[in-house]
Amino acid sequence: MRIGLTGGASTPDKIIQQAKRAEEDGFTSLWYASIVTGDPLTPMALAGRETSAIELGTAVLQTYPCHPLLQANRAVSVAATMGRPGLTIGIGPSHEPMIRDVYGMSYDHPGRSTEEYIRILTGLLRGEDVDFQGEDWTTRSSGRMAAGDHSVPVLLSALSPRLLRVAGQYADGTILWMAPAKAIDGHIAPRIHAAAAAAGRPAPRIVAGLPVAVHDDAARAREAVAATAGTYAGMANYQRIMDIGGARSPAEAALVGDETSVRRQLQSLLDAGATDIWVNIVPVGPDHAASVRRTRDLLRELATPPAEQRHRSSA
Repeated sequence: MRIGLTGGASTPDKIIQQAKRAEEDGFTSLWYASIVTGDPLTPMALAGRETSAIELGTAVLQTYPCHPLLQANRAVSVAATMGRPGLTIGIGPSHEPMIRDVYGMSYDHPGRSTEEYIRILTGLLRGEDVDFQGEDWTTRSSGRMAAGDHSVPVLLSALSPRLLRVAGQYADGTILWMAPAKAIDGHIAPRIHAAAAAAGRPAPRIVAGLPVAVHDDAARAREAVAATAGTYAGMANYQRIMDIGGARSPAEAALVGDETSVRRQLQSLLDAGATDIWVNIVPVGPDHAASVRRTRDLLRELATPPAEQRHRSSA
């Protein structure tokens, strides 16, 4: 399985240490929220220099506060600092309370705004000169875009039909949060694949992010998720996708249970159409370290190719 973890720590040095350990353990990716260390891109660049293959992605950078030309140049700068492929930019329009109430910006047309934004951003990151005048975003990039040596894929946080169409048509796929397997199977995968096929683009990535806790008492594990992820229940975008997936809350959307149960639930995401799984490990009980270790041990086992497992067991 292609399994990634939530990235982030309190200092750049700890972020580097986390990335090196995740790579050593066989995880394919780390995903960083926009608030990590105030802005995740600088520590991600440093972590990329200290690792060799692990994908480092944002999940997600908000579109509204940053012009797409600036965003593209930031991405190229980080990729150049990393000195290798492996940077992925996950972007999204965020949520109305954040954009309107915190930044004081209009959130009247998030679908239109995001479509214009991603058309500009992906064109720039493909090395094109972009001359675009939209209703929300305008760019005349000639001579203002840095050249990059490494490609930077773009994933769109897409839950609505419109943004799933945009993700398939222009981006390299979608990065999801709180979308259960049922929502991926019936709502997300068919729409994004149809859009990509209609545009003549390769099959898109679908990165499915959910809280995960390996614990013998599933009810107690869901209580732990509820205590840490309750804010998502109040966000309309997440609530809609959970409803589509048959979950009433983040606690119901989470993957919890013993090793056999969680393994089966992770596989169900892949069966539904996910190409990658992004796990946010939730500790359960008084011994957080032991709880995290148990969950991580299962994930590491699932993320390690069989040949490498045999090599480790014989070493």
